[in-house]
Amino acid sequence: MSSSSFSSSASSHPLAPYGWDADWESEFAPYGEQGLLPGRVVRVDRGQCDVVTADGVLRADTAFVTPHDPLRVVCTGDWVAVEPAGDPRYVRTYLPRRSAFVRSTSSKRAEGQILAANVDHAVVAVSLAVELELNRAERFLALAWESGAQPVVVLTKADLVPDAATLAHLVQDVETVAPGVPVLTISSARGDGLDVLAAVLAGGTSVLLGQSGAGKSTLANALLGEDVMHVNATRDVDGKGRHTTTTRNLLALPGGGVVIDTPGLRGVGLWDAETGVGQVFAEIEELAGECRFHDCGHVAEPGCAVLAAVESGVLPVRRLESYRKLLRENQRIVAKSDARLRAEIRKEWKRRGAEGKAAMEAKRGHWA
Repeated sequence: MSSSSFSSSASSHPLAPYGWDADWESEFAPYGEQGLLPGRVVRVDRGQCDVVTADGVLRADTAFVTPHDPLRVVCTGDWVAVEPAGDPRYVRTYLPRRSAFVRSTSSKRAEGQILAANVDHAVVAVSLAVELELNRAERFLALAWESGAQPVVVLTKADLVPDAATLAHLVQDVETVAPGVPVLTISSARGDGLDVLAAVLAGGTSVLLGQSGAGKSTLANALLGEDVMHVNATRDVDGKGRHTTTTRNLLALPGGGVVIDTPGLRGVGLWDAETGVGQVFAEIEELAGECRFHDCGHVAEPGCAVLAAVESGVLPVRRLESYRKLLRENQRIVAKSDARLRAEIRKEWKRRGAEGKAAMEAKRGHWA
C-alpha cells in the first residue's frame, strides 16, 4: 500500500479521534495480516486493560505482555494488537512507543514505573490555592522533558488568587523555572483559559500530571464538558482537593485530541532524566560551558561561571541548589542499576577527596 493510501485510510479510521495515523497504521500492518485488531489502551487494571477498538471498548488480558522489566508492561496510551475473539481476549503485543513518561518507584530496587505512553504534551498542573513549590515544578518538568513530550504548565484555581498583580507575579515566578515551556492560567470553576488549553491539546495525546489536589480531575472534566472524573470538595484547611483519581484513564476530548488523567503523585522520583534536568536548567547548562574547567562541579572551583552568576545575582541560589539536588538524585538512581557507573562515581569521589585533602595540606603549609 502506498503512503498516500495509508494516510487516507488512517484519517478516516474509527480510531482517528484517539490518535491513529498513517505511521501507526504502517507499524500495525504486519499484525493486521495475522488477523489481529488495532486498539489503544484507555485503562490498565491488575493484569487486564480496557482497549478502544473500531468495534468499541473491550476488555483484554495482558498475560502475553508481562515481562520482568516494569518498563515494558502494557500501560495507558499504548497502541496494541488484540485478538479478534476469545474469552478472555488477549493483547498480543504493543507497538513501539514514541514517548513514555517514567518515574522511579519508592522501591529500594531502583525500579522505573511507566505512567503513560505515546504522549505529545505533558501538562503539569500546579495549584494556585497553596504556596508555589517551584522545586516540585522543576522535578515534574525534568521528567516531562525526558519523556519526549512537550511540557505545558497549567496554573489551576486562578480564581482563588486575590488580584491580577499577584497572579502576574506568580506566573512570572513559574516562567523563570520553566524555560521554553508555555505557562497558562486556568480557572475550571469560571472557565477562564480553557479554550486556550483545549487548542494546545487538540490533535494529540496529553497527560495530566501533578501532586494530589492540583485540580487535574476538575480540569479534565472542564475540558471534556462533563463530569467524567470523580472530584471531591476542596479542603478548607489547606485549599487542596482530596486525592480522587486512582487509575490512569485515556479520554477523547470534544475539540480533538485525547487526555490521560493520572492519580496525584505524592512522590516524583527521577528516572534516568539527566537530559530532562539539563533542559529545565538550560541557563545553568549554558553558563557551565563558560567555566574554566570542563568538569567543573560548580562548588568552589576557580573560574566557575555558574558561581559567578550566583554571586552577581543573575542566578538565584535556590535555582542552583535545586539543579544540584536533582542531578545527585538522578545519578544515584542510575548508579543503582549500573555497576560500571557506580565504580566511576566512587573513583570520582576519591579523586575529588584527594584534591580537597591536598588543598587543605597546602593551606596548612602556607599558614605554617
